[in-house]
Amino acid sequence: MATISKPDMRPANPRFSSGPCAKRPGWTLEALSDAALGRSHRAKVGKSKLQKAIDDTREILGVPADYRIGIVPASDTGAVEMAMWSLLGARGTDVLAWESFGSGWVTDAVKQLQLKDVRTFEAPYGEIVDLGQVDFDRDVVFTWNGTTSGVKMPNGDAIPAGRQGLTICDATSAAFAQDLPWDKLDVVTFSWQKVMGGEAAHGMLILSPRAVERLESYKPSWPLPKIFRLTKGGKLIEGIFKGETINTPSMLATEDYLDALAWGKEIGGLKALKARADANLAAVEAYVDANDWIGFLAKDKAIRSNTSVCLTFTDSDLVAQSEDAQNAFAKGVASLLEKEGVALDIGAYRDAPAGLRIWCGATVETADIEALMPWIGWAYAQQKAELKKAA
Repeated sequence: MATISKPDMRPANPRFSSGPCAKRPGWTLEALSDAALGRSHRAKVGKSKLQKAIDDTREILGVPADYRIGIVPASDTGAVEMAMWSLLGARGTDVLAWESFGSGWVTDAVKQLQLKDVRTFEAPYGEIVDLGQVDFDRDVVFTWNGTTSGVKMPNGDAIPAGRQGLTICDATSAAFAQDLPWDKLDVVTFSWQKVMGGEAAHGMLILSPRAVERLESYKPSWPLPKIFRLTKGGKLIEGIFKGETINTPSMLATEDYLDALAWGKEIGGLKALKARADANLAAVEAYVDANDWIGFLAKDKAIRSNTSVCLTFTDSDLVAQSEDAQNAFAKGVASLLEKEGVALDIGAYRDAPAGLRIWCGATVETADIEALMPWIGWAYAQQKAELKKAA
């Protein structure tokens, strides 16, 4: 590939990080001027804002009325851990992984909780496990959208309506961008800082009636830290799901999430948010289709994420290089883009194959994706020229 000139167009916003993600279009600090700063989260104003965050989440995502929604500490990770430590062990468990965070849930189940009856199903980056092998009469833990692999669940068809086990779904980079079949999901978790571009540190825990029934009828054999406890005296602590958080939340971060939710409702809710992410993915796909030196980590479109879009360099010269050389090449491309100020934080996840990861969630403008892609071509050409010089 010959050296090419720098593109004329630059992304207006170079922030393509996969978390924390870009703020919604038009965001300024003034949007948080109504934050209940210096007020107790248990005061009327604090509780009302936390309850509104729950109510607006339910409205946009279409969460059923009989599902509980709670704001919990420690982001999505904290929400998943709360669910696993509180619910698992009552029956056999299947844990599915096709990227780094799913692998972390495997580790928790096997090495930390040391479940007696646990099966693990793992697929390499870019692929998904054989869902036909999963037994949904057991409890099943999985990510809906692999943030570090760009692989998502194709749909909920593999999950039977009459399952006996609970489905515990880490949906942190899927919520607000992909359809979540609520009748197939018993626990859903996500964080504020992904698709809606909120500030970090807070997670959302959504429980079906079946999950609540398990909480009230089953007591794990291991001790639960206070921060994980969802029941008291064998009954669900309902306050958690009415804005009474387990520990002190940031009212500034809460205001930021409320602002993002208000924007989501204003542009048309879930349908519009999904359409924006789909349009961003389509812009990447159009460029990849036109260039044979770059490809998707998730080759199968049915499982390709529309948020955490992962790309690999596919030309034969690079594929023949060592893993270290491929990583160095990809990091060089990301570094050039950052130096030019056209793309920040788009290197592949540290455990993932060499490549790039572009956040394409709803807060990213499609025009910025379209402007970015030729810059990736430019940076790639620069790195290829350096590789030839070294040879």
